[in-house]
Amino acid sequence: MTFEVDPRTALNKLAFGPGAAERHDIAKAGLEGWLVQQLKPPAEDDCTARIAAAHLRLKYTSKTPEAEVDEERPLGVIAQPIEQHWKTVETNLPGQERTFLRSAVAAATLVRAVHSRWQLREVLVDFWHNHFNVNALGDNLVAVALPAYDRDVIRRHALGNFREMLEAVATSAAMQIYLNNRSSRGGAANENYARELFELHTLGRPAYLNALYNKWRKVPGALEGHPQGYIDQDVYEAARAFTGWSIEDGAGIGAGRRLPMTGKFTYVETWHDNYQKRVLASEFDPYQSPLADGRRVLDLVADHAATARFVCDKLCRRLVSDTSDPALVAAATKVWTEERRKPDQIARTVEAIVRSDSFGRSAGAKVKRPIELYASFARAVGIDVTPTPGLLGELDASGQRLFGWGPPTGHPDDNDYWLSSNMMRRRWSLLLGLADDAWKAGASGVAPAIAAKPAPEQAVDAAYRQLLGVEAPAKVTVAIVEGLGLKPGQPFDARKDALPLARRMLAYCAMTPAFQTR
Repeated sequence: MTFEVDPRTALNKLAFGPGAAERHDIAKAGLEGWLVQQLKPPAEDDCTARIAAAHLRLKYTSKTPEAEVDEERPLGVIAQPIEQHWKTVETNLPGQERTFLRSAVAAATLVRAVHSRWQLREVLVDFWHNHFNVNALGDNLVAVALPAYDRDVIRRHALGNFREMLEAVATSAAMQIYLNNRSSRGGAANENYARELFELHTLGRPAYLNALYNKWRKVPGALEGHPQGYIDQDVYEAARAFTGWSIEDGAGIGAGRRLPMTGKFTYVETWHDNYQKRVLASEFDPYQSPLADGRRVLDLVADHAATARFVCDKLCRRLVSDTSDPALVAAATKVWTEERRKPDQIARTVEAIVRSDSFGRSAGAKVKRPIELYASFARAVGIDVTPTPGLLGELDASGQRLFGWGPPTGHPDDNDYWLSSNMMRRRWSLLLGLADDAWKAGASGVAPAIAAKPAPEQAVDAAYRQLLGVEAPAKVTVAIVEGLGLKPGQPFDARKDALPLARRMLAYCAMTPAFQTR
């Protein structure tokens, strides 16, 4: 099926808004060619050099002056392996050393959102980080593990195979710490990870049938080996299957021995509950080989029909609209299920969604979340991103705390949440600050050209065209001109304040519903 969608719709949904590189690629290869390329990005990060050259301020005091730090630290530290970052734990460095890693990953995320050529990958990385949420603001050990989680788990598998991604998540230090599985032992299994695996990562809350059935054999389909959903018994048994899955965090393992201090995944046989289990109506024999019990759970949940429906519905709501088209979800679910053994299962499912009529009709159906609003504005006006603590703090205050959302649910993905009166004020504040370069995070080079327009209505139209690619509606032009205390037709380019007014026009045009949605 040919990809026949308005290019602006495609770039607002499959990228962080239209950028110069995408417009060039589409003009050269067409939208179809652009999509094919986006679905198969290279493994390497095209923003590596840009990220390595960027810095964030790190400052903290110490009881001993020689241990104080006040420096511009390069973001390139996030490329180091987890064992290097874990030294901040092993040597008991101040907490700021650990929380810096969360800030660095967030800053690199902004750089990629604006500058990466592989925009679809960045959009899906954002989706999967939300789906497999961890809170690096609430626990600085999660912050230490975040660079590896972002790089080796989420980014590596964002367009790949879901089953492989599940195991990468399950064995990551970030998730092991966040959902407490690293401390899970036979006889005292911690259920946190197992519960969220079922409820949030795979089958979903709609498949939780414990209110209807309290015995596994009562669940419809269970006696045939295909239960329609899960109950608490499944969670309890799955938790037992993941006992002994841990990380190298220096914990004692008996007989005077301790695990190394690297933060890497490990399996401790003596901590595993080796007795028989039953998960989703499947019997687990006792004393299986190392990791086999947990991996079988991952196989079962990855292949379950409820998982296909739940994850595909979330993908449709992220890429299309809050209200999923049942026919589209069914079509995506079919592709997901048929391609579940393919290394690019996720890419094939996404392709089915974006080639649908529902996707083509969905322009403006979703409200941009703060990172989307920031990145689309920066891309539209040509800001060369320089992440700063002030910008990261403003994004946190706007409601989208990158890698810092407390509950495991991840940020809400519905328009109503982002359209409250408080959220709208924060969105406007973000845009005004970006236009004025309030946080020294990169200034736009287009404002001088807008300030050079002879009349204010022409300047507003130029700003609107820069952001949205079309002529400004008359009511928008009038509202902005009058709102700035100007009069149509009066000289504009000769004003001493033309440049700050031009920046304000950009911000006001970005506040219109046409730019606020995607």
